[in-house]
Formats: sequence, C-alpha cells, structure tokens
Amino acid sequence: MGIGPRTKSAVLWGLVGGLAFLVLVQGYALLVAPLVSITAALALALPVGIGAGLGAYLLEPRIAAWALERERGDGSRKG
Repeated sequence: MGIGPRTKSAVLWGLVGGLAFLVLVQGYALLVAPLVSITAALALALPVGIGAGLGAYLLEPRIAAWALERERGDGSRKG
C-alpha cells in the first residue's frame, strides 16, 4: 500500500513551494528590511505550500498528456 506516486509528487512540490517562499522572505529581509516576523512567514508559507501542492496534483495529468502529445508530434497546438 502506501502513498501513490502522484500524491507523493504533489506533497514534494508543496514542500518545495513553501520552502521557496520562506527563502524569498528571508532574502528580502536580508537585503532590504523584514516584511514579517518569522512566525508570520511560517504561517504564510503553509497556504503557499498547500497551493503549490494542490496545483501540482491537479495539473500533473494535464502536463503529462501535453508532454506526451508534444513528444509524439501530433501536430496542432491546442494551447
């Protein structure tokens, strides 16, 4: 049993999204001025990570199908 590959991928993309947000907040704090406290940044990183994971979960089948069509060279571009 265990976690499926699509779910695992989405969770990892969510983690990457949340951590990338924290890196951007920290970089801004180092270069300019702190925007928010670290606890507020963590609180904001949670919905960012959830959004990234949800987006990855919902868009992965579409992107995979698009990549497969592109690899086959099926002609028309549908957007």
